[in-house]
Amino acid sequence: MARSVVCLAGVFLIGVNSGEPRMEREANRFIDLLTPAQRSATVLAPGSETRFDWHFVPKERHGVAWKQMTAAQREAGMDLLRASLSQAGLAKVEAIRQLELVLRELENGNAIRDPEDYHFLFFGKPSAQGTWAWRYEGHHTSLSFAYRDGKLYSSSPQFLGSNPGKSKAGEPLTKEKELAFVFLESLNAGQRTKAVVSQTAPPDIVTSANRKASIRGREGIAVKHLTPAQRKLLVDLVLTHAEVQTPVEQARRLASFQAEDPKTLVFAWMGSTDRKGPHYYRIQGDRLLIEYDNTQNGANHVHSVWRDLTGNDWGEDLLKAHYAASHR
Repeated sequence: MARSVVCLAGVFLIGVNSGEPRMEREANRFIDLLTPAQRSATVLAPGSETRFDWHFVPKERHGVAWKQMTAAQREAGMDLLRASLSQAGLAKVEAIRQLELVLRELENGNAIRDPEDYHFLFFGKPSAQGTWAWRYEGHHTSLSFAYRDGKLYSSSPQFLGSNPGKSKAGEPLTKEKELAFVFLESLNAGQRTKAVVSQTAPPDIVTSANRKASIRGREGIAVKHLTPAQRKLLVDLVLTHAEVQTPVEQARRLASFQAEDPKTLVFAWMGSTDRKGPHYYRIQGDRLLIEYDNTQNGANHVHSVWRDLTGNDWGEDLLKAHYAASHR
């Protein structure tokens, strides 16, 4: 099995590169099991604007949901997720989905809380040549994948949330919280002054569900001001946000991360520096943006997102290039 070495500002990590899975095979097997009516609602044109209509709240969605599937379709849908995510990632996504049952109980049987209301949606025909994309989405989960010639080209936006953040059913995003506090607590007084940019946390992730992610300014402590040990902690935190993806995609993300300029790659914290208080952090580079907030419901409601600040969420520049070539 091939292995890849990942470096950021003097920190080296070893990652497994097991090869790109043949996603079009699993995707086509799933699509072939759909009824004609389901297929019509689930496979849209590659250029459909619905591709950019994403969100992480309960709402009406395009595509086919678990509750609309036969046993064979559900098995194929789960196989598609297994091929698209890491084992840890699938476990995390499933744990988030099952929290809908906790919310239903907490909200006196609220029917909108439904673990079966998570949708599969495709854009274009899955193929080893050309471009196509797909999305898996429901409350607190939105995962988008764009492919070119059989290779995964874009895996963002990636949104994962947890409500409750911690409950009797578990704490799906606990590492994203704990590693951030470990990193924050590793900073000395001068470093923390740079890193903590506000005593008040924003009410939600700043980029929300906007089509294009953007952050005003470049606040926080730059990687160049960190010790090697602190840089390693920051890489561990980034890895945690990337671990939902396959090992191949994690390696691709880390290669992109290592290409960020340590002078302009920053970590910013807002809100309480106590684990029980409302808090927010982000990791912001020229391309990368990771946001995390835990501010709602008494700091027991987590949102996290991975975005591309160059505008290549959904592989949008690939889509533009494809249409430019097609209509030339």
